[in-house]
Amino acid sequence: MTRVLLPLAPDEPGAQPPLLHAPYRSTLKRAPRRPPLRIEQGLSEITGPRFSPAQAGPPVVDLSRVGKGEALGQRIIVTGRLLDGDGRPVPQALIEVWQCNAAGRYLHDADQHDAPLDPHFTGVGQMLTGQDGEYRFLTIKPGAYPWRNTDNAWRPAHIHFSLFGSASATRLITQMYFPGDPLLATDPIFHGVPDEAARNRMISTYDPGLSEAEFALGYRFDIVLRGRGSTPLGM
Repeated sequence: MTRVLLPLAPDEPGAQPPLLHAPYRSTLKRAPRRPPLRIEQGLSEITGPRFSPAQAGPPVVDLSRVGKGEALGQRIIVTGRLLDGDGRPVPQALIEVWQCNAAGRYLHDADQHDAPLDPHFTGVGQMLTGQDGEYRFLTIKPGAYPWRNTDNAWRPAHIHFSLFGSASATRLITQMYFPGDPLLATDPIFHGVPDEAARNRMISTYDPGLSEAEFALGYRFDIVLRGRGSTPLGM
């Protein structure tokens, strides 16, 4: 029996950032100088990788504490569903997240921002999506931090997401932002996505129904891997 390979739907025009976006100065050095080569889609691009719980490792869904200590900052619940371009859930997909702490500093040697580290916060988590494509993390709302893109430039609060999906062609690394953040207006990474509607798909939604009384605020962030309504790359 011959298997027919159905091509994955392409992203909508303007839904993804260009490799070269001059306001984001790092892209001037790292963007390819030659046109990309087209690789035809084959079986390996639409059928894997797949992760079992043993391969993915133990889930880390509570980022708000390390050991017996609680991290400083506003506790938040971040949840949503991982979907394909036709709105179908993507189960058993590996989601990894990383972020800075409430003071705007990453637990990384390269981060020399003059802000305190939190001994009870590592800022990393991971899990496999459920059968309905759902995921959920308890974490701390990240702070803004300075970066040297321009003089006095500050990145808005964000959480990085790495998603493997069900196929190599749906690999996605993106950023989740928060509603009402004034720094979004001047952030060149956020504005690297040309289409406004697509750009706004990187902003989570505050959901009081997800909030837990006297404990944590709730934010919903659904992610579409490719095709119609796709979530943009986070550059």
